[in-house]
Amino acid sequence: MNTIEETSSSVLSGQGSQHLLGQRILSACILLPPVGAAVYLGGPWLAAVVGAATLVAGHEFYSLLRRGSYAPSTSLGLLLIALLLLGAYRPEWGLIRPAVTGVLILTLSWQLFRVDSPRPMVDWALTVSGGLYLGWLMGHFLLLRAAPRGLHWVIVALLSTWICDSGAYFVGLSFGRHKLWLRISPKKTWEGAVGGGISGVVLTALLTGLLGLGWPHGALIGALVGIVAPFGDFAVSMLKRQVGAKDSSHLIPGHGGMLDRIDSLLFTVPVVYYYAHFVVGL
Repeated sequence: MNTIEETSSSVLSGQGSQHLLGQRILSACILLPPVGAAVYLGGPWLAAVVGAATLVAGHEFYSLLRRGSYAPSTSLGLLLIALLLLGAYRPEWGLIRPAVTGVLILTLSWQLFRVDSPRPMVDWALTVSGGLYLGWLMGHFLLLRAAPRGLHWVIVALLSTWICDSGAYFVGLSFGRHKLWLRISPKKTWEGAVGGGISGVVLTALLTGLLGLGWPHGALIGALVGIVAPFGDFAVSMLKRQVGAKDSSHLIPGHGGMLDRIDSLLFTVPVVYYYAHFVVGL
């Protein structure tokens, strides 16, 4: 009897995995063309796509916090995100320092009037940290695209991240046995992490060779991305587990919310930007 139950459970699990994979592929086919076009065109087109995606992710972030009985200011957090992205898009305007200064003063002052908030300093800290987390890190996407050969570097950042994520997903699905970080993300395995890292090194090296950026740089970037990408994923998983959520939202079938979709990129794009800036010398 137990064998029959286990077999049935295994079959249902396999069917569920296939259905999820189908949803992931369909969502990717729908999202990739507009994202690819925005990356290619750059300028205001990319700024608009990055801005929209980050603000949606920001709304999901603050909604998750509210689900956990916190009370951040969503509107002020989204304002900080928008200002940081605008500062990255137009660095010559010098918006970053006055924007951060103004929002720090405004958000802290706002808490003084919220007499119904039992933890005003916690809510203030979460409002500001959420804006910095999303707005500051995603701003590197715009900085990278504006750099010399920025289109190639953005392609490397995106594809290396997706290669590592996909490699980890498929290897973990097929061979995963040993849990990587059960407390944070119970489905991730060491086999998946190693598979993602190896695929990232090999395929990113090939990609940078084809783009004329040099395969040694690609191998190093692939290794760095393979290390930091899981931590970007784990950071959002930590938040979701703390508030009892499976996904940040149900916006993208097979992927969850926008925050679930960009969590790894929040860590990998800045790493690629600073590697290109300090090692390659953009």
